[in-house]
Amino acid sequence: MQQLSNTICFDGEQRIYQIQSHYLKTPTKFAAFIPPQALKGQNCPALFYLAGLTCTEETFIIKAHAQRLAAQLGLILIAPDTSPRGENVAQGDSWDLGQGAGFYLNATQMPWAEHFQMESFLIDELYPLVVENLPIQVHSVGIMGHSMGGHGALTLAWKYPEKFKSVSAFAPICAPSECPWGEKAFSNYLGNDQKEWAKHDATQLVLAKGALFNEVLIDQGNKDQFYSQLNPEKYQHACHSVGQKITLRFHEGYDHGYYFIQSFMDDHLQFHVLQLQK
Repeated sequence: MQQLSNTICFDGEQRIYQIQSHYLKTPTKFAAFIPPQALKGQNCPALFYLAGLTCTEETFIIKAHAQRLAAQLGLILIAPDTSPRGENVAQGDSWDLGQGAGFYLNATQMPWAEHFQMESFLIDELYPLVVENLPIQVHSVGIMGHSMGGHGALTLAWKYPEKFKSVSAFAPICAPSECPWGEKAFSNYLGNDQKEWAKHDATQLVLAKGALFNEVLIDQGNKDQFYSQLNPEKYQHACHSVGQKITLRFHEGYDHGYYFIQSFMDDHLQFHVLQLQK
């Protein structure tokens, strides 16, 4: 872990790290907010945040305004980049494929398969790295995300419930097998086998694996310009069908952006701290 920057923020430290990733086969960056309690030697719960299309490891720490309450709650925040990057990394023909659009899965199709191994990077590389090197409480790690990152949070939580104790999302892509964003990404990264797609579809994973968490929190703006891509009601119906408790909140007038996320970030941080303390 090479520390690139360190800035005091609400008596904690906002850091940017870089590592040479085995799975991505390229250097990659991630952000880590270390609250003041951790700086004083206390082990703290941690929360991964997965960002959406076109975002980087800096988007969340600059736009979400999460550090103030995280400092009060004693919560470590980890924010990885959204894809591998570099001159030798495949780039798509548009903003919703390729660099900045990793979809938090392991690609099996070329040219993507060489570098786009985001699932393995997050679970098998970054997760153990931060647990070993940062003052994180064992078994007190949650995950949340926005849009494409909401898809990532929901799917990775259901694939790896032994690693994540809590999960929430802002405007997640809930059924990527049934929307243009997901269809484009999945067909390129995974090929045309719908059974493979289902392994990375939050709605299908809930139906296949059942209820795994005490509760799931999802916030959704009802003026979201991308609402047709998201399908939160399908996810809610899947949760109800298997007895998974879910709180799906719709908010009048809010769109898909970070002003929406700022408005309800405190609720999500408090939700996770409660879940992580159980």
